[in-house]
Amino acid sequence: MAITRFAPSPTGYLHIGGLRTALYSYLWAKKTGGEFKLRIEDTDNARNNEDAVKAILEAFEWVGMPSDCEIEYQSKRIDIYKKYIAQLLEEGKAYKCYMSRDELDALRASQEAAKQNPRYDGTWRPEEGKVLPEIPEGVEPVIRIKAPLEGKIEFEDGVKGKMSFDANQVDDFVIARANGMPIYNFVVAIDDHLMGMTDVLRGDDHLSNTPKQIVIYNALGFDVPKFYHMPMINNPAGKKLSKRDGAMDVMQYKRDGYLPEALLNFLVRLGWSNGDQEIFSMDEMLELFDPNNINKSASAYNAEKLLWLNAHYIKNVSNERLAKELEFFDCNLEGHDKKEMLLDLCKERAQTLIELKDAINNILEVPTEYDAKGTKKFVKEGTIEMLNDYLALLEANKDSLHLAPDYEAITKPFIEENGLKFPQLFQPIRIALTGGTQAPSVYDITAILGFEETKSRINSAISKNFGKE
Repeated sequence: MAITRFAPSPTGYLHIGGLRTALYSYLWAKKTGGEFKLRIEDTDNARNNEDAVKAILEAFEWVGMPSDCEIEYQSKRIDIYKKYIAQLLEEGKAYKCYMSRDELDALRASQEAAKQNPRYDGTWRPEEGKVLPEIPEGVEPVIRIKAPLEGKIEFEDGVKGKMSFDANQVDDFVIARANGMPIYNFVVAIDDHLMGMTDVLRGDDHLSNTPKQIVIYNALGFDVPKFYHMPMINNPAGKKLSKRDGAMDVMQYKRDGYLPEALLNFLVRLGWSNGDQEIFSMDEMLELFDPNNINKSASAYNAEKLLWLNAHYIKNVSNERLAKELEFFDCNLEGHDKKEMLLDLCKERAQTLIELKDAINNILEVPTEYDAKGTKKFVKEGTIEMLNDYLALLEANKDSLHLAPDYEAITKPFIEENGLKFPQLFQPIRIALTGGTQAPSVYDITAILGFEETKSRINSAISKNFGKE
């Protein structure tokens, strides 16, 4: 049974890489009958953003990945962290360091000049027989942990395999600032232990933090969880993903007309696969996902693949669901007697909910202007007379016109009897009904609009001479 977490910092909105991390953590917990927990890492008061917290929680609600426990806020757990800092000080595993910022800067400069890796030199580290400097006045100390001076820090990474770091790569790093506030690596280790984490899935940009966190686990006698460090998501050129490439606020995907199922399906494949399978329901993800099979190499964001997936889900979710989703875009089909027919028709071409809304509005809204290029091409001498004859045919059969096949049954003979080609009739009708030439089948549009509205729009176009000057 795996207990996993996602722990964003509320300094910005939840982005696509963060959501993938959360998805993988959620799937592994649920697959093993465990728990997925959400923690907000908000100890940095200077950078925290209340709106970002709301957006993060809103994103998790939208994609349907709730926390299995009350959401933890690190800012409410400061007393817990201070208790463990005091414990480490009392046990001699941490100590107070009075080195000033100027002294630290000078030390770093000298190390860099000597082409050494910058690191704390242990000036204030208590050692047997060592005389510490005199405590300076007016300097509030930071708290540093005693890191091992020799040996190796090793762990088995579920993605990268065995990882080994020389202990001297980790200096006596700060675990609490001079103002008493604990720092990131310390609180993460404390929280992951107290929240019962068995597995920590995160981006490989956190790999360098892991040895430090293991030092903390060991100092406090905590069990070390299993780590999985996942390669980042790159843009198609292999560079860091930018907002232009898709690394935007997750909720922007909703505003752009994506369904959450499509986004999750897209993300699960950015770093993991099951053969050539592309379409995954949540049930299939839960059945098949295993973090031990996460790819070792970075994945590439593919906007076209996301659109393709979104189009698939738009076609396959229920019309009732689509109608509900469209309300977010101020498209309300409630009570429309041709709602099913309208959605069945328009969703076949739509890649996003915005495209679906536009296709629906293109049919339902009375055109206020007509495509000039299409009018010039298809409205010729004799077109108006032909349309009037066609309206007379519709009038004579109006009581039997309900579905698209009803319109087709009387229109095909009309085309044949008048020696017409299909575009000669259909394109002027499309322009009259929708203002353009790219709408769906005329039979479907007329069935949705009904005889009276079809007649009204064609007569209106005729009276305006299709907008010709």
